[in-house]
Amino acid sequence: MHVTETILRVRYAETDRMGYVYYGNYATYFEVARVDCMKALGFSYRELEDQGILMPVVSYNIKYLKPAFYDDALTIRTSIQELPEARITFHYETFNEKGEKVNIAETTLFFLNKETNRPTRAPEEMVDRLRDVLS
Repeated sequence: MHVTETILRVRYAETDRMGYVYYGNYATYFEVARVDCMKALGFSYRELEDQGILMPVVSYNIKYLKPAFYDDALTIRTSIQELPEARITFHYETFNEKGEKVNIAETTLFFLNKETNRPTRAPEEMVDRLRDVLS
């Protein structure tokens, strides 16, 4: 399993009237964590896009366990647990400063050839790196 951790501090503008992190902001938090996870593997979205590969999100699932609040430092643990083929799934666990799990989530993205606008396979270099990490 390939695992990274990203720490984000909740800004006031990201909370709702109850003082909780507004639920829609987690998608942005997970995108930041996903980019960190990819960089730890040695890849960036920009490089992939320059190579003609896009990675749109095809599904996003989340289960909320407890609220996060303004000024909380959240740790998002991001993992890739299986080798990508035409899709890649990122798993997330978010923890507050007390170590309590705030939510669990996953996003699945697919690899899209920018020129043909058709699905394509994951870059072989990415699969090889993940094979090393996952074995």
